[in-house]
Amino acid sequence: MKSIIAIVVAAGLIFGAWRAFVHKSNLTPALVVPGMNVHLEFSGDVVSRLYRASHELPTDDRSGRPRLIALTFDDGPYPIYTPMLLDVLHDLGVPATFFLIGRDAQEWPEITRRIEAEGDEIADHTYSHPNLDQESTDAVKREILEGRDVLWALSHDPAVRMYMRPPHGRYTERTLRIAQDLGYSVVLWTDDSGDWRSLTVPQLEHHLVKHATAPEIVLLHSGKLATIQALPYVVERFKKAGYRFVTVGELLKEVQVNDLNHPLRHGV
Repeated sequence: MKSIIAIVVAAGLIFGAWRAFVHKSNLTPALVVPGMNVHLEFSGDVVSRLYRASHELPTDDRSGRPRLIALTFDDGPYPIYTPMLLDVLHDLGVPATFFLIGRDAQEWPEITRRIEAEGDEIADHTYSHPNLDQESTDAVKREILEGRDVLWALSHDPAVRMYMRPPHGRYTERTLRIAQDLGYSVVLWTDDSGDWRSLTVPQLEHHLVKHATAPEIVLLHSGKLATIQALPYVVERFKKAGYRFVTVGELLKEVQVNDLNHPLRHGV
């Protein structure tokens, strides 16, 4: 009997190790909230990988994960493309979250105010869009807080003080802890659309439909014409598949952190 137990335990350890190193639990979390242990969630060491494997939600969850999608647009605002994007979003009747650069918002305050006036959400994308993984602790704090102050003065959207996204998706564990200490949730994504690579409209449409998750936070960019042109098709496909479009703030009121950090794949 002892030998059987030993074999079962060993098999369990081997299976757990395999899951930790090759299973989808190693995907980067989409959301970092204040108080989260960022080392366990992001580190590549053995203990952290085992932790992520053991805390992963089952992939065959049939209880019905919420089909909610938050479109998020980084950078800007820009004087031509952002108004075009806002026109399309208005015509489609879907909200979005804009992670704006403070310096650009200062340059185009009327566009920043329009984003809020049309019911979209504004969040912090730093003041000058640096690589935060290369900045000192003081510089990271300054970038987040200066971006916050500029955007708050222009919009008074509470999300400016709650949600931030590191420019270029570049960060370290230290970066995340700094944001946490400032009271921020760091909003990453469940799907990087790749529009920053200058994809064609068909390529972008195909990617977004193929990689749909539930719930979903999509990384897009404000200054891309192909992104604007792809939206009508993408929104139609997601709506037909039963998705509801929400802002990041609305999404986080309806789902748990683990729902986002371990989303389920869904066809669209």
